[in-house]
Amino acid sequence: MAIALAAVICLASGYLLISIGWPDSRPSRSLQVMKLSLAGGFGIGISSISFFLARMFGTNHFVVWDITLLASICALHYLARPGFSAAFTAKAVIDFEIPLWLRRIVIAAFVFALMSASYSATMRAITHPHGDGWDAFAIWNLHARLLFLGGSHWRDGFNALIPWSHPDYPLLLPAASAHFWSYAGIDSPMLPAALGLVFTSSTLVLLVSSLFQLRGPNAALVAGIALSSTPFFAEHGATQYADVPLSFFILATIVLLHFGSHSGPETQSRRLNRCRALAGMAAGFAAWTKNEGLLFLTALLFAFCLFSITKESKDSAGEFSKPKQNLLAPTVLGAIPILALIAWFKHSVATSGDLLSTPEVMIHRILTPSRYGIILRWYAKEFLRFGDWWIFPGTVLLVAFYFLNREKGLSERDPLLRVSITALTLTLAGYFAIYVITPLDLHWHLRFSLNRLFLQLWPATIFLFFLSVGRQTPLNFSK
Repeated sequence: MAIALAAVICLASGYLLISIGWPDSRPSRSLQVMKLSLAGGFGIGISSISFFLARMFGTNHFVVWDITLLASICALHYLARPGFSAAFTAKAVIDFEIPLWLRRIVIAAFVFALMSASYSATMRAITHPHGDGWDAFAIWNLHARLLFLGGSHWRDGFNALIPWSHPDYPLLLPAASAHFWSYAGIDSPMLPAALGLVFTSSTLVLLVSSLFQLRGPNAALVAGIALSSTPFFAEHGATQYADVPLSFFILATIVLLHFGSHSGPETQSRRLNRCRALAGMAAGFAAWTKNEGLLFLTALLFAFCLFSITKESKDSAGEFSKPKQNLLAPTVLGAIPILALIAWFKHSVATSGDLLSTPEVMIHRILTPSRYGIILRWYAKEFLRFGDWWIFPGTVLLVAFYFLNREKGLSERDPLLRVSITALTLTLAGYFAIYVITPLDLHWHLRFSLNRLFLQLWPATIFLFFLSVGRQTPLNFSK
């Protein structure tokens, strides 16, 4: 019963927070599915912050913190509600044009891939209740137990005496697990496993539902097949690592940015700014999930600055459109509260990470050409084998399909698409730079982490791919 209460508070907090920035006060059934997929991840993020704040201020009244945060979100939702009752009116979308018989095959393939992925993830969670791999029990679940069992001494576990536990890692997953354990009264291993399954399913549902709104049902189904048929995604989602949760928040950031840009007339500009603030909050949650999320947030802000989307741009008719609103300010405002929490944790609680060494050693590694060749070869190998497919790598299929069906000049007409692709590319380049300066054995580091780094960007890559290729026939999805 207590766990059910925690789940209800978690989902309600996430749903109300999403509703504040949603461009439609009366969303359709398909839009409700999209909202629920976002609400699950956002609610878990809010729950982790609630528990961490309670620990930070030295109180054990976790329910009081939850109710206070929920009441604050309810009040904010009430205050933000007036003046935004207009229905959602999306721009016309363009879907794939496929015959009816092929669409039936696609639907059947999607159902089969979804059932297979669900079975694989559930069985792995049951078989490995404490997590499948070193990071699960030695980092994320260890930090969760330090928060849950540590009481007033919870900070003692985040020190240099156990460097192998990475005490500098952000705490979204550990604090969320500890939050639900505090309701249950016991550190049951099934709760972190359940969180992993929630993030896995939410990522898939968000991908499909968002593309259904922005492109149409055919593109959404094929994208769902691409993600759910990735064996590594389904299996890794149940390992209790933080990579799939991070991929959810990266996808949510990009989806919310594009969703806001397709969300109707300028009369709703303030609500759209709130949607962009939600995108910034999603990026903040990504940074609160893993250090790689901080890299993604930095790359996103740099991409905004690199491609100023306040400038005039030509529309499809070749005429100059009105200057677009500045998306950087609301995005930054949405991320600031979570970034302040991360800064306090990094400065006052956590010790320094293990990926930085003395400047002399780092310069020596940067000036060693052989390291670049090794990393490039591993990138190429991982590109060809990522996903653990049996027959043919999905990455190669996507690239081939992109060049056969891409729409020329689309990035110039859709600056957000260019910003999103640049952000993911810069994030991948940032991973490369970390490998260059890593003090760990380079081959070992690449072998046990590169596939997970690719996975973090995989759902967002699929989203951007299907958003930008094969636009053929306009569809009406307003019903």
